Amino acid sequence: MDLNQYCPQKLLSAEDAVAKIKKGSRVFVGTGCGEPQHLIRAMVKDLNLQDIMVYQMLSSTFADYMEDDSFLRRFSLKLFFISSAMRKAAFEGKIDYIPSYLSQIPKLFATQRIGLDVALVQVSPPDRFGYCSLGVSVDITSAGVQHAKLVIAQVNPRMPRTWGDSFVHVDDIDYLVSFEERLVEALPSTKNEEVARRIGFYINQLVDDGATLQIGFGNLPYSILKYLDSKNDLGMHTQLITDGMLPLFESGVITNKKKTLLPGRVVASLCMGSERIYRYVDNNPRFYFRSSAFVNDPTVIARNDNLVSISSALEVDLTGQVCTDSMGYLFYSGIGDQVDFLRGSAMSKGGFSIIALPSTAQSGTVSRIVSHLSEGAGVATTRGDVNFVITEYGIAELQGKGIFQRVMELAQIAHPKFREELIGVAKKRHYIFHDQLPPTRQDLLFIENYKSTLKLKNGRTIEFRPLLPSDEFGYRNFFYSLQEKTIYMRFFYKMKIFSHEVAQKQWASVDYKKNMSIIGLVQKGGHKEIMAIGSYAMEEEHRAEVAFVVREDFQGMGIAPYLLEALEKIARENQYTSFGATVLRENTAMIRVFKRRYPNANTSMAGGGDVTLTMTFDDAVSLSDKPSSDACVC
Repeated sequence: MDLNQYCPQKLLSAEDAVAKIKKGSRVFVGTGCGEPQHLIRAMVKDLNLQDIMVYQMLSSTFADYMEDDSFLRRFSLKLFFISSAMRKAAFEGKIDYIPSYLSQIPKLFATQRIGLDVALVQVSPPDRFGYCSLGVSVDITSAGVQHAKLVIAQVNPRMPRTWGDSFVHVDDIDYLVSFEERLVEALPSTKNEEVARRIGFYINQLVDDGATLQIGFGNLPYSILKYLDSKNDLGMHTQLITDGMLPLFESGVITNKKKTLLPGRVVASLCMGSERIYRYVDNNPRFYFRSSAFVNDPTVIARNDNLVSISSALEVDLTGQVCTDSMGYLFYSGIGDQVDFLRGSAMSKGGFSIIALPSTAQSGTVSRIVSHLSEGAGVATTRGDVNFVITEYGIAELQGKGIFQRVMELAQIAHPKFREELIGVAKKRHYIFHDQLPPTRQDLLFIENYKSTLKLKNGRTIEFRPLLPSDEFGYRNFFYSLQEKTIYMRFFYKMKIFSHEVAQKQWASVDYKKNMSIIGLVQKGGHKEIMAIGSYAMEEEHRAEVAFVVREDFQGMGIAPYLLEALEKIARENQYTSFGATVLRENTAMIRVFKRRYPNANTSMAGGGDVTLTMTFDDAVSLSDKPSSDACVC
């Protein structure tokens, strides 16, 4: 459409267009990289404009004026999210922050809770039917256009034309300013590649093929995307599209084929990045841009099965409270989309949320897993909304768990040098037992190599991993699920109580090298429960005592032989050359398991009818091709 022919009366210079703004007006400005820079500069230069109240989601151009006293006297900025460019101004009290869920901001405009006199936006040139596109900034911009009394649009040929509900007709725009300029570019940086790599490693473990992802604002979510490159058929329903997603689009990792809501399409509200991503989304039917009222609505999010929300935080306390928008009393960013997606993912069939953050800040001097949130820090996400928390030291799962377990889970993934202090504070607050042992100060990344899975003949999959202090309640439940005979065969007496003190003795001995315990977990509903445990403990310099317990409904499935091989592998790495075991004479099935693995095992009778076996690793034979039967207690 030729605007000079269709609506020449609407075509104005930027100076003439902003002159239509009255003193005291409430002005909405388009979001982030879609903001109309040329119109903003013209508005600031017009000295007739006084007492202007500006509402914006993410601001960039206004940062150039934050040291100008005359600007600050004429304009009041009210931001729903504080960008990095505006952070210094926020700390100095030069802007006003409006805490709000992204899904609710359009409603604030619609109900006139926040009335808008003017909307300044940027659009693509109109098509032959007169429809312009809001391009990379649909989010709350579409609501701003819809509810402002006066709409002024900068028509920029560089603005991508995006598909979805991004269109506005020239008849609904009061004044048009043709001006070509580069869009704002925003490329987050990776502050610590090693931390990002390790966090990405843990996230990769939780994200299954076919999952639909939401990736939040910030450097860390951007940085971990490349560590999902081994996945297949991922989908995307997210507020923000960034350059970090480009390799996953181009390599076919993100196909959207398995999505249950709008399959085949990336659903988003914003795009922020480089010219490369802007050109990629331009006129690309793969992308479906909608208002934040749709994209961030938890009930809409929940229509995506297996929705995995990945966002970041400034700090998390030991009870699971999350701060995202302030550093103490200083407002730092915003609530943004985190709460919307945490709640939506919780309602999604098979969905869940991940809060990812480095374990420390300020060059490692401050823990970001904290005993309590900093004074003045806001609780953006409540402890009831949090599921997984990930740092470079591991994964904490909080959903459905009490304060005791939360403390232990989170202390385990804190930086090793802060773990003992966190446990000490938790004891003083009576969050945990007074005699609770702190997690080891070791960096336990190496135990990731000890994780494995076994698919049984009945189709069920068992996940094996080292036992952790946070498993105390799971271990307790496992003990009480066992039959009396099984307990007797394992402990050699009719043990009745698995107390906290008993568990503490177990943790005190496990160092993941000289002493090791591996648990087997099976999925049950929305959680995993322990169904087997195998352990070795130092007996002599090069020999460890080994023992197993497998729940009765999983006995006879080859689990004890599998655990035996797994423990032997770990023991070899830690300079052991043999296992010892003491078995009740009537436990013939367990004796067979040992002798099948170590046919030359030295066997002798101990007092009380016990059988003692000494098994040299060099004599071991593979059991993978042999049928097995195991009573799984020793």
